[in-house]
Amino acid sequence: MKVLIDTNIILDFLQQREPFREDAEAIFAAIGNGQIIGYVTATTVTDIFYIVRKQTKSIEQARLAVIETLKVMQISSVNGPKLEAALASNLKDFEDGVQLACAVADNLDAIITRNAKDFSGSSMPILSVRELLNNIQNDK
Repeated sequence: MKVLIDTNIILDFLQQREPFREDAEAIFAAIGNGQIIGYVTATTVTDIFYIVRKQTKSIEQARLAVIETLKVMQISSVNGPKLEAALASNLKDFEDGVQLACAVADNLDAIITRNAKDFSGSSMPILSVRELLNNIQNDK
């Protein structure tokens, strides 16, 4: 299963944010053992750098966060047609629209997020971490 992982879940893992850390670790374990293939958008990587640097006040920590992300995630490119599709998606948040457009264009199976309501009206399956993990267990 190929899934796009929302930015917050990546940050939950990298920064060990409670109470979401355990779910984020489970996603990364599923990626590590080949149960799923995780994708992030190229813009998510820049967001991760910015957020980690801002929160930690450390460029080195921000670089390490990007390195960790690049080690395990496939990167979905962001281009003009995907940005146009994001604008046409009518999602309230443009970043969510970009993620949706990338997931659709790259033929991914779902978007994994803590904020399903942010993708309301999407034709793409939007799953929580728990829903994804249950799907993986049921597919065995």
